[in-house]
Amino acid sequence: MLELWGGIECTVNRVGDRYFDQIVRTGHHDRIDDLDRFAALGITALRYPVLWERVVPDDPGQPDWAWSDARLARLRELGIRPIIGLCHHGSGPRWTGLLDPAFPEHLARYARAVAERYPWVEDFTPVNEPLTTARFAALYGHWHPHARDERSMMRALLHQCRAVQLAMREIRAVNPTARLVQTEDLGHVWSTPELRYQADYENERRWLSLDLLCGSVGPQHALWPHLLWLGLPDDALAPLRDAPCEPDVIGGNYYLTSERFLDHRRARYPARTHGSNGRCRYADVEAVRVLADDLAGPAALLREAWQRYGRPVAVTEAHLGAAPRDQVRWLAQVWGAASDLRRTGVDARAVTIWSLLGAWDWHCLVARDEGRYEPGVFDVRGRSPVPTPLADLARSLAQGAAPRWPWLDEPGWWKRPERLLYPPVDREGRDVMSGASGARQRWMDGAA
Repeated sequence: MLELWGGIECTVNRVGDRYFDQIVRTGHHDRIDDLDRFAALGITALRYPVLWERVVPDDPGQPDWAWSDARLARLRELGIRPIIGLCHHGSGPRWTGLLDPAFPEHLARYARAVAERYPWVEDFTPVNEPLTTARFAALYGHWHPHARDERSMMRALLHQCRAVQLAMREIRAVNPTARLVQTEDLGHVWSTPELRYQADYENERRWLSLDLLCGSVGPQHALWPHLLWLGLPDDALAPLRDAPCEPDVIGGNYYLTSERFLDHRRARYPARTHGSNGRCRYADVEAVRVLADDLAGPAALLREAWQRYGRPVAVTEAHLGAAPRDQVRWLAQVWGAASDLRRTGVDARAVTIWSLLGAWDWHCLVARDEGRYEPGVFDVRGRSPVPTPLADLARSLAQGAAPRWPWLDEPGWWKRPERLLYPPVDREGRDVMSGASGARQRWMDGAA
């Protein structure tokens, strides 16, 4: 049976000298009774933070375990299995960072301390979405250390993957049965023919964190020449290849923004979407806003992961910042996709309702404090969390019932014609005139 897991948006990312703490901003830091609310939904496991930056923000010799002690004890009483996260879009305490060669060893020591304090916990995600974090922090410069080059991105990725490997080694020295639930964004990149080379590269790169952990990055890997060209020597890559740290479960985090479209015709798109790879300038937009065809979707991408690695898979983040009706439609669609995968023989274990308490400022990738909130299963803007329609659906799914809701008879916004904000194209990047002429006309009217 497909399991229903939960998770709270727990990012603690650093921008300049400031940390943005979602646990504080959603109020969960001060509400241990949130855990009882989660238990009432019927979830079997909870992705839960014991984050490095929060436990040892300054002196590594003076950890503060009080907050984590109380909450993990309560989860144990409630019978909810925690999947402990140690670093969630973070770069560690102020005295280290993603480009610090000692980052892996530092995190490994912290992981050992966590395992010794909570030896009954079996599931861990030492580093959430290593590739996404490396891109946002060291390629696009949104987060600390604010680098903007590919060499830095690859170094940040390598350090995080090595940190996962060493962290699991230390955790398993304490608890040999500990499992690695490794999360990553499993998107897909579409493009015009002129940018196919860039799309092909990014579609290969999206697997790189998992390839590194599985020990498959060597001379036969498609990106091997590129990695050497970027200055990553074989002796830096060899430790991961020589002692693979294969995930026990591969967690795919999928959002409607995970699939992208690259277009060399920049004039079609707002300037904020423009970028460059050093060879060509192009627009990078959400595929859902331009692709006339269906997206690949979570089922196809999870199947790819299962076929590539032969490991159990799970949807480890399912969230949509939208009106309640579309949030319900989205969760039902993702649940249906994972259920269909199980019926066809894919070892899909669970769907995780992410952002149980909502999230703050992800519209700007938490690079600024703009006070924009997206509700989740609970809306925390009042004096106490208020259940949203997602809560009823969650309870139904947890009991094994098929999604039933009047809103499910209508498509979500991502399946309606008005989703298209730009001149529509097919999956090959060719203009589409018929079947999407209304969207094209709306775009032309708006651009006039």
